[in-house]
Amino acid sequence: MRFTSEQRLDDGVLEREFTLGAIPGTLWTPGSAPAPLVLMAHNNGLPKADPRLVARARYTAARGYAVASIDAAGCGDRPRSAADEQARADLRRAMRAGEPVDEIFESFIGPLVENAVPEWRTTLDALLELPEVSGPVGYSGGWAALGIRLAVVEPRIAAAGFFAGGYVPRAQREEARQVTIPLLFLLQWDDEGNPRQRALELFDSFGSQEKTLHANPGGHMGTPWFELEDGCRFLDRHLK
Repeated sequence: MRFTSEQRLDDGVLEREFTLGAIPGTLWTPGSAPAPLVLMAHNNGLPKADPRLVARARYTAARGYAVASIDAAGCGDRPRSAADEQARADLRRAMRAGEPVDEIFESFIGPLVENAVPEWRTTLDALLELPEVSGPVGYSGGWAALGIRLAVVEPRIAAAGFFAGGYVPRAQREEARQVTIPLLFLLQWDDEGNPRQRALELFDSFGSQEKTLHANPGGHMGTPWFELEDGCRFLDRHLK
């Protein structure tokens, strides 16, 4: 892991960009160390520099956590394959035409998850070697499909917060039954891109004995800010 830049923010959080082979990432750490680690991925692999993710990461780091995010292959500044470009073009065309998009999402999101999981696990290995980072580890992100797979295959993740707004492929919906860690699940009741019943069925599928559903009125972008505070309290219970 090689750090390429750093800046100290007004709240005392240290923000550093890093590279790990071909993987670009950002690590936010609080003034106190070592700190429990939170892996934070945005919905379906959008870039780590997305303003909403950055704001959530900085807030969470200021609450006493090390927070890390990476760009998935084909996202952010990473090159996209011809298949990636075609899938995105097909998705835009179908959405403009009002056509069903589930099968396009299946062909796009499934491989994205398969490629992202090994990179996140490699990043986790490197992060836990840093003196300012410690376990236990949590996952907090809009990319629920990735979080489900990581929760199943990565025993170091002790708790997870998912946002129900992104498409979850059928394979990950089946895997949800194997998720047994404490879980916080956020649902926007009127999310225009995510059928409510599908989200409720996914929540019901999780095998966790401790799982909590927070539902709020409004569309995809309307998650109340107080849910971030509640999410940190959830992490506090399980990571500190």
